[in-house]
Amino acid sequence: MPRSDPAPAPQRALFEAEAAPAQALARHPQASHEVLLAGQRVGYALRRARRRSIGLVVGADGLAVSAPRWVGLAEIESALQAKAGWVLRKLGEQARRRRQLDSLRIDWRDGAVLPYLGAPLRLVLDAAVDGVRLDGAAPTPGDGGGRVLRVGLPAPAAAAQIRDAVHGWLQARAREWFVQRCRHFEALLGVRMTRLALSSAATRWGSASADGSIRLHWRLIQLPPACIDYVVAHELAHLREMHHGPAFWATVRAVLPHYEQQRRALREQSPLPG
Repeated sequence: MPRSDPAPAPQRALFEAEAAPAQALARHPQASHEVLLAGQRVGYALRRARRRSIGLVVGADGLAVSAPRWVGLAEIESALQAKAGWVLRKLGEQARRRRQLDSLRIDWRDGAVLPYLGAPLRLVLDAAVDGVRLDGAAPTPGDGGGRVLRVGLPAPAAAAQIRDAVHGWLQARAREWFVQRCRHFEALLGVRMTRLALSSAATRWGSASADGSIRLHWRLIQLPPACIDYVVAHELAHLREMHHGPAFWATVRAVLPHYEQQRRALREQSPLPG
């Protein structure tokens, strides 16, 4: 298969340091070509398209390249070498996200454990319960799953029934929690939210519109309260500053002085599967 030479020695150490996590997603399932980037063989899907430049996309499947029909492989792989650090970093991020999602996948059954406000919550099927009921003390990270969520279903209930009941309960708790935290930060920021909607977007925790409407991913309720506060404050700050410039971040810092810590923690999370 066509491939280019490895990156020059002065660059190689940097690329190799970034490349280690990319192994799991180093080959696109529709790969037609292969390139050597900083010592790593990366299989990529090449699509010829009506465009003026070479486009690179790193998604869940790996690296995909779009290029004009008149551009040769040597030029394509030269472009890949120029973007090697970015490509390997993005492949690593996708690999980490896939491992995280796999590790968090829930087996919907009696005794299953799922996160709620950053702490483990154990499911107990109890046909005597009407609906879904939370038992136990307030959640504490690392408490070993001492809190129990009783679901009003018989023990042999289907996984889909359990999932739907728990998701419904989580979404109701999410709306309650989000409204409370939005009101808190509204007062601090001097803004007014006109509408709150729950989201299930694949890649975004929240969004804000100029008309004052806010959308928050309902699975945020599974993350620690500090992470939820960061997303809420972030989106409400957009009602004052509809951009990500210095004025926006100064607005966020005014209500969350250490927002960088929550931001880093949130980057390690993904919308949780179920």
